[in-house]
Amino acid sequence: MLYSSSKDWLAEPAKKTLLFGMSGLGKTYLSNMLRDEARWFHYSVDYRIGTRYMGEYIADNFKREAMKVPLLRELLLTDSVYIASNITFENLAPLSTYLGKPGNPDLGGVAFAEYCARQTQHEAAEKAALMDTERFIKRAASLYGYNNFVCDSGGSICEVVDANDPHDPILTALSRNLLLVWIQGSDAHREALIRRFDRAPKPMYYQPEFLLQVWNDYLTAQSLTEEQVNPDAFLRYGYARLLDHRRPRYAAMAKWGVTVTADEVAQVKSPDDYIALIAKALDRGNTAP
Repeated sequence: MLYSSSKDWLAEPAKKTLLFGMSGLGKTYLSNMLRDEARWFHYSVDYRIGTRYMGEYIADNFKREAMKVPLLRELLLTDSVYIASNITFENLAPLSTYLGKPGNPDLGGVAFAEYCARQTQHEAAEKAALMDTERFIKRAASLYGYNNFVCDSGGSICEVVDANDPHDPILTALSRNLLLVWIQGSDAHREALIRRFDRAPKPMYYQPEFLLQVWNDYLTAQSLTEEQVNPDAFLRYGYARLLDHRRPRYAAMAKWGVTVTADEVAQVKSPDDYIALIAKALDRGNTAP
């Protein structure tokens, strides 16, 4: 690991961490706090995906929909209007909207083949955005004078790396430059995340083999054809299984860094609290908190 002990961590004037875990457990909360209150450079992997690597796909999708409206079609063809996504760290809706949901087009669904194609685009984009982290660490320091750096990774990071491979290129590059920090949720957090997702299902990235298995299981269990699938119902069906699928993958990644709990993160109220929490995690090593 980048820091071998809490002593090394506390003495380091240029601290660098990567936060990973399920969405909703505190990654962006911590990143925003460190950026706003202690001038850490905040690198959002999802923002990088949605701008640098999938921005053109997203904008083209908006234009494709706009071309169905006669007035907008005429304006687009004459370059009279400009259509782009207004993606921000706090609002990643353009990215999730583009990923879409498979199923009945009358309910906002997209064909499963198209859905899988967009998932493949996201996989390549996420890998590239993660590999960009080292360059942004250097850029943040040389261009803007930021010494401290936090990488706010997407919830799907565990799907695009192989934590059991000691030579995994992404994890090797990341662990060489940052301390990987798993925010581990409890069973209670799992249930809370499921309830929140049920209220507002959102598109997500799925590991391809897992997605195909869940999709086929859903079609069989509900005796539906692809065109009959309610997109939100499918996402709700798969979400709990997704959480269970990702948990051991996160746990394997944790061996490359340290683990803190979501309850511990909830107690962090300042950058100093965060620094102290990481020191504590380093002292206990890979022992589960």
